Amino acid sequence: MEVAPENWIGVGGRRGRQFRELTGRLPFVCHGLSLSIGGPSPLDETFLHRLKQFLDRHDIRCYSEHLSYCTDDGHLYDLMPIPFTAEAVHYVAGRVKRVQDILERRIALENVSYYAAPGAELSEIEFLTAVLDEADCDLLLDVNNIYVNSVNHRYDAVEFLRKLPGDRIAYGHVAGHYNEAEDLIVDTHGADVIPGVWGLLDKAYETFGVFPTLLERDFNIPPLPELLREVDRIRLLQDKWRDSDSLPHRKRA
Repeated sequence: MEVAPENWIGVGGRRGRQFRELTGRLPFVCHGLSLSIGGPSPLDETFLHRLKQFLDRHDIRCYSEHLSYCTDDGHLYDLMPIPFTAEAVHYVAGRVKRVQDILERRIALENVSYYAAPGAELSEIEFLTAVLDEADCDLLLDVNNIYVNSVNHRYDAVEFLRKLPGDRIAYGHVAGHYNEAEDLIVDTHGADVIPGVWGLLDKAYETFGVFPTLLERDFNIPPLPELLREVDRIRLLQDKWRDSDSLPHRKRA
């Protein structure tokens, strides 16, 4: 199970007790919404100290955030793209290191969907891998975002996938999206996963080995049996590769 910690920090009473009962029984990860790791405003260290207490209290297996930003003088409506520059690599990596120092744990950054690349000096894969390397943090591998970006920015999704540092994968996301036009896809998490994205997840397991994978669905949620069929499809792909003798070695689970 995955939750946004911002939605649960400070929740007490009956709902807080119910949440603690669940985190005591099931493995949970947290996917943040407001850290703004690439933002121009200072890190919210008060939030980070509260977050550390929350992660520790609920035995959260992994904390992840978006490789993007969402603040300036205040919180913005959506996730904004960080310029793909060497200066931004050093800036973001320094902030990640500070976050990891405060939380006393590694974090994972998600490769995000983006719709413009202002001031780009590096490619997306060069920027992503440079940040992960300099910050020495993990990767939340979102295969739908790779697919979306490969259409919107016209690159080969499998080639991009194969260049990722597989030993840094903490866990993965798979989701649906919306086709705005033939050459424009919007990452919505509001539709069924399409065959092309399933194929990319299959390729990810073949390339890196099996890793924990979460199905994201934020709205247009179908009846539970339909949703669970997509969860079962993840398991089937994992079973396909879990027992394969050809799986490459991965350093981290």
